[in-house]
Amino acid sequence: MWKRTAPVAALGMLLLAGCSEVSEISKSVGGAADKASVCGQALGIVDLNPNVDPEQVQSEAADKAQELRDLAGKATEQDLKQNLTALADGYVELEQQRADRIGDFNQWLQQNLNKLDQLRQACT
Repeated sequence: MWKRTAPVAALGMLLLAGCSEVSEISKSVGGAADKASVCGQALGIVDLNPNVDPEQVQSEAADKAQELRDLAGKATEQDLKQNLTALADGYVELEQQRADRIGDFNQWLQQNLNKLDQLRQACT
């Protein structure tokens, strides 16, 4: 009998643990999110690297700008809000540029890598 109930009990405990994690996540998403949550989401949105495809980044710019603005609205720390808004503004700027101007894109990339570094510093 014990052999049958032990796996069921273990599964039940795992499910309860999972429920508490989901509850914690939903609490942070529902209202003002904590710094770690906002930073994790923001760094997931801003996936800049030197080998990025300019056209792909530009095509996703409006969505990323909106996601960053939404996160800024959830952030409780002013420094974090400012960094998220600056990155969102950078994506809006890119969306308004022409994709074939690679020199402009390289300049944009460098500026936003600097903004990303500032966000990382605000997240520590």
